Amino acid sequence: MSKLENKTPNAQEFLKGLWKENPVFVAVLGMCPALAVTNTAINSLAMGLATTFVLVSSSMLVSSLKSVIPKQVRITAYIIIIATFVTVVDFLLAAFAPQIHKELGAFIALIVVNCLILGRQEAFASKNPVGLSILDALGMSLGFTFALLCIGIPREILGSGALFTIPLFGEGFEPWVVMILPPGGFFMLGFLLLGFNWYAQKKKERQPAKATTELTN
Repeated sequence: MSKLENKTPNAQEFLKGLWKENPVFVAVLGMCPALAVTNTAINSLAMGLATTFVLVSSSMLVSSLKSVIPKQVRITAYIIIIATFVTVVDFLLAAFAPQIHKELGAFIALIVVNCLILGRQEAFASKNPVGLSILDALGMSLGFTFALLCIGIPREILGSGALFTIPLFGEGFEPWVVMILPPGGFFMLGFLLLGFNWYAQKKKERQPAKATTELTN
């Protein structure tokens, strides 16, 4: 039995999104922001936090209202709820972080159509209590933020020679400009997916061997 299976149901709901069911590396959701806004670490973090706010808030509200939302219009209702919180995030960023708001641009509004958010409302929040829905949303959104940072940090380091706009190398460093351009997002995502799948495959291969050893002992 894996460590995740040994944990309480609440812990499982939270931790699954961080690794086992990571939205980007496993479910391959939210590819638009994962490729478009991860040219710097600060943009990656800002998009991750914005998505976290929208996903947690909408999951809490959908779970609270699941008994009063008619099934025939549930998707429409979910989209309206999500769009409301996206508008809140848009206004907050415009007021308190105008530079980040400018750099993220239209991708803030596109959070509304992020398959991760609508998918969690339909698959989980609409069928589970508020507490579990919040844990699920937190785990998934933090897993999404983790994935964006995994892409954004090396892209900024290689493409700009900096991290969170702080220079890391001397004047002799030659930036890999391609890393902060769209192709760099595809390259980095491809390498990370390769590494993630390689690790998952190796882990799966070790499990039968471990089970066999335990049986013989």
